[in-house]
Amino acid sequence: MLEVTNLSVAYGGLRALTNVSLTVNQGQFVTVVGPNGAGKSTLFKTISGVVKPMGGTITFLGDDLLALSAAERAHRGIAHVPEGRQVFKTLTVRENLEMGAYPKTGRAAWARSLDRIHTLFPILAERAQQMAGTLSGGEQQMVAIGRGLASAPKLLMLDEPSMGLAPTVTDTIFERISQIHTDGVTVLLVEQRVAEALELSDHGYVLETGHMVLEGPYETLMADDRVRKSYLGLTED
Repeated sequence: MLEVTNLSVAYGGLRALTNVSLTVNQGQFVTVVGPNGAGKSTLFKTISGVVKPMGGTITFLGDDLLALSAAERAHRGIAHVPEGRQVFKTLTVRENLEMGAYPKTGRAAWARSLDRIHTLFPILAERAQQMAGTLSGGEQQMVAIGRGLASAPKLLMLDEPSMGLAPTVTDTIFERISQIHTDGVTVLLVEQRVAEALELSDHGYVLETGHMVLEGPYETLMADDRVRKSYLGLTED
């Protein structure tokens, strides 16, 4: 479905990504983990069209994404839920969701998508007319995910959905993301809560200082000493 090959990105002459490659097959749940500053958000911004790469290729369902604008990529079925939620604070919850339905696939499936969003996040139905900026952090994250789902995406990209949230709220968010995947949406997740994120995944990648240093299924990554020591705080017995 999504194929990133030898992607390189630079800001002001500094490399943010160097020859990064990853594959997301249709129906998969793929997670990218790594420390702050590793380039995870840059990777997502490049896929969605916010950042232009200096080299490499990105294809989605056989199309060359680098030949398409960010808006065209959304119309093709890519939804990007950004780091920090970035809800439209002066719009209501319902208006935020409607903004997400702008792509043609979202407009065509709006009624079905709204019902799905309200099933996943009932609080958004209760708060439909409330300004999004007055919601709690967890509720704003639900709005951000709902806004992504409103486009009826083929691929849902989630950037650090647990950021700034209490553990119990994060657990709820992860449960809903797992349900979204179970319901048939392909998911690409960037996350710092490594153990929980990888446990949800079919396949994981470890990104460090702009380089992919490891990849594999959950069992392989969790058994790797580098992952255990650097991200889980575990040492050998």
